[in-house]
Amino acid sequence: MSDQQPASDPNDGPRILVDADACPVKEETYRVAARYKVPVVIVSNSPLRVPQSPLVSRVVVDNGFDAADDWIAERAGPDTVVITADILLAERCVKSCAQVLAHNGKPFTANSIGSAVAVRAIMADLRVGADGITGGPPPFSKADRSAYLQALDRVLVKLAKSR
Repeated sequence: MSDQQPASDPNDGPRILVDADACPVKEETYRVAARYKVPVVIVSNSPLRVPQSPLVSRVVVDNGFDAADDWIAERAGPDTVVITADILLAERCVKSCAQVLAHNGKPFTANSIGSAVAVRAIMADLRVGADGITGGPPPFSKADRSAYLQALDRVLVKLAKSR
């Protein structure tokens, strides 16, 4: 299942788990994590190139439905930052008390996840009613990238203070 061992033991302190297959902010994650010396685990269904660093590791899961999500959710906890755009994965990780960020820096919290799941369901219904034709999300922007960097920085500072 894994081609590299994860960068840290789950009990060693904060770490970042990245739902990586469609993640546009991997490079930004590596830079912020290096500044705080926080391990990053890139989780994907196919091998992705990662920097050679003792702080970065890669886990390749099988192609089973939600295999990457399951791997991440099983390891999410209070000292974990999860990076994902998958609202249902975010919900699972929030329930495990993980800090969860979308690629645009938007945090998923216990207070916001319910409405995010509801909006996801409504959008799925609308896509079915529109024969699957929708405009899709807006393009990923420099402002999204900047918001993500700021949000990840805030979350890592918060985790460091709570230790």
